[in-house]
Amino acid sequence: MRILVLEAGAEAPASPDLREDWVRAPISPGDLRARAEALRMRAAEEARPVVEPNGVLRFRRRSALLSPTAAHLVARLAESFTEVVARDALLAPRPGRPALSRNALDLHIMRIRRRLAALDLRVRTVRGRGYVLEAAHRAEH
Repeated sequence: MRILVLEAGAEAPASPDLREDWVRAPISPGDLRARAEALRMRAAEEARPVVEPNGVLRFRRRSALLSPTAAHLVARLAESFTEVVARDALLAPRPGRPALSRNALDLHIMRIRRRLAALDLRVRTVRGRGYVLEAAHRAEH
């Protein structure tokens, strides 16, 4: 996150980065804190994946269309972004659909992993517990 302080009369920078903002000097400490908090909130909203009702997954200005089953699974994982979701929770039946078998879940997770790579997301297996949806760069550290 970065806030640029510009001199009076300086040209405003063009930046598509949602983690960056700018202000003109002079600025009061209270106004600077308010701008920083707004920037933090905006960045936090952008940092979580969202599955829309039409099956489109959005994350950091990227998107992918998911099948209905994949959308359901990813939505459940996204609700607990960066936290373990029990395998049994993903196997549970949903309204109007039968429960997934373990093999079907494994197949869907494999396909989801391929789909999410382009969005910089990853589904990590936590052996004996379940799965974690996380940003790919976070997973590598």
